[in-house]
Amino acid sequence: MKKTLLLFIVILANNLANAQWTTQNTGFAVASRGINEIRIVDADNVWALAYDGSVLTNNVQEFTRTTNGGTTWTSGVINVSNTDLKITNISPVSGTTAWVGAFDNVNGLGGVWKTTDGGNTWTQQNASAYTTSGVSWFNAVHFYNANTGITFGDPLSNGKFEIYKTTDGGATWTAITTVSAASGEYGYNGGLVAAGNSLWFTTNKGKLLRTTDMGATWTKLNTPLSDFGATAVNGRAYFSDDNNGVILGTTNSGTTIKLWKTTNGGSTWDAGTTYTGGYNRLLSYIPGTNTLVATGASTTAPAVPGSAYSNDNGTTWTSIDTGTQRGYVAMLNSTTGWCGGFNTSSTVGGIFKYSGVALATNDFEKTSNVISCYPNPSKNLIHVDAKEAIESLSIFDIVGNQIYTSKSLINNNSSIDISNFSNGVYFLKVALQNNSLQTIKIIKE
Repeated sequence: MKKTLLLFIVILANNLANAQWTTQNTGFAVASRGINEIRIVDADNVWALAYDGSVLTNNVQEFTRTTNGGTTWTSGVINVSNTDLKITNISPVSGTTAWVGAFDNVNGLGGVWKTTDGGNTWTQQNASAYTTSGVSWFNAVHFYNANTGITFGDPLSNGKFEIYKTTDGGATWTAITTVSAASGEYGYNGGLVAAGNSLWFTTNKGKLLRTTDMGATWTKLNTPLSDFGATAVNGRAYFSDDNNGVILGTTNSGTTIKLWKTTNGGSTWDAGTTYTGGYNRLLSYIPGTNTLVATGASTTAPAVPGSAYSNDNGTTWTSIDTGTQRGYVAMLNSTTGWCGGFNTSSTVGGIFKYSGVALATNDFEKTSNVISCYPNPSKNLIHVDAKEAIESLSIFDIVGNQIYTSKSLINNNSSIDISNFSNGVYFLKVALQNNSLQTIKIIKE
């Protein structure tokens, strides 16, 4: 049986004046429903997946969503026509449209399902995928927008990870057959990270599989871990943007919890330091900042449940509260976020909304400070200037197709002729030799 990524849990101390978590009601009919994933579309639209907080081994195919910032939540069942399938993750793009992945915890296989009516009905897409018995194993789904999405699974017998991409909302899918696996390598359910324009998947070999161009190209990156989900060695990756992120994990069965940092999208990592966030071990970045929010739900001594935040990328922590179990956390911005709890009935509890003082104080040094692109919009030439040497330039259309690339430039500036492009919006990916990356929207007139 394949493992799902371990979730670290809970605490610190000292109360933060004026900070506030407000109880909201998830609406689940059964009590003790916890939250194992929260996905925020915007300030109004949020989706969350449930688990059984009283019997962790029970399989739960339930979700809840809000379309008014949490004032009310509506729960529902994810009907994938097989109650044995486990839901891997959810990827919403609006208050009505979302995708989920599912798999059999013994036999693997699985697939992706879509709803367009707020979860009332779910329809399987790409049904012929992830059907190779004894080999296929669905891991995760991610949609960048209403049209473009990616599903990720374990390697097939050809040694390539089973990956598919759609650019029409899932009506049709194309196999991506370029991502090789090492011998015995596989991915993890729950091992998906998305930030900025990048997407990362974790493997049992301690690797991150990264794409920065909606699946057109992939890079396999080393990390400080030899495995993301083993008993003695495990961890989770979190990213604030395309470049800045952390891994929270252990290499000695949890005796020591460490935090490793990257500033180049995972290409390299620092030596790591002992984690000072105590038992608050579920993290969420405030996107684009160096602020992390940490939560914890464990009540097993010496753990104390609660929440905390860090304004220096996890080096030091300040307590928000202690004493209340706070689970999976996701932040929209410095003043708005949600974390999981446990409901006591269909009308009482289950999730908390943060609406207190602003937690973020500092942004990371932006790559945009060293890259300029002009004129934009343009009819003919686009000029790119950088303070660092440019490694490569790539341009993608609105659905992620690469239509231009130039590599090993070495210089700090370059020009691109876009006169033959059709009028519209494109995305210019600038990779610098120091491994930093920026994607810039350009407009052809």
